[in-house]
Amino acid sequence: MVEIHDIGSGATFAVKVHPRAKKNAITGEIGDALKVALTAPPVDGKANAACIEFFAKLLKVPRSSVTIAAGQTSRNKVIRVAGLSAEEVRRRLGL
Repeated sequence: MVEIHDIGSGATFAVKVHPRAKKNAITGEIGDALKVALTAPPVDGKANAACIEFFAKLLKVPRSSVTIAAGQTSRNKVIRVAGLSAEEVRRRLGL
């Protein structure tokens, strides 16, 4: 089960990114992280930018509200969403 944590100003959750996929999508869960397929390649921060944009659209928040809290250069990342509770993130992700 994906763990979504409340932090002071929002929520965080772990993702495992699969770059260069056919389409942007959540493809399942691995351990306590969401598996996310992204079309962007993992060069020059393109996959990170695509990851932020993907979750901003999915959660219906401005791009500035979504940041990568950890794992900028790793496939395993921690996404931070400002302004939403863990419960609201879970609801919007349909988990």
